[in-house]
Amino acid sequence: MMDKDSAITIIDVRTEEEFNIGHIEGALLIPDTDILEKAEETLTDKSATILVYCRSGRRSDLAAADLVDLGYSNVYDFGGIIEWKYDIVTE
Repeated sequence: MMDKDSAITIIDVRTEEEFNIGHIEGALLIPDTDILEKAEETLTDKSATILVYCRSGRRSDLAAADLVDLGYSNVYDFGGIIEWKYDIVTE
């Protein structure tokens, strides 16, 4: 999906510290604890394709459900970065 559509938004819902250790290239950081407060100011197109991940999949599942509750219609929880087999960006 990511290879076919460059307009996909990738959201990392881990903490800033986890994000800085390593994240998927192009991912936006919106911690799961902030998703309800910050999603609508950052993610203005509620019909855009949004992929959500965390470390293992628990937080991304909850955050994806929160996004759907906020009216986002094309949200996919793709689990945890621990299963990501590709390069990550480290800072």
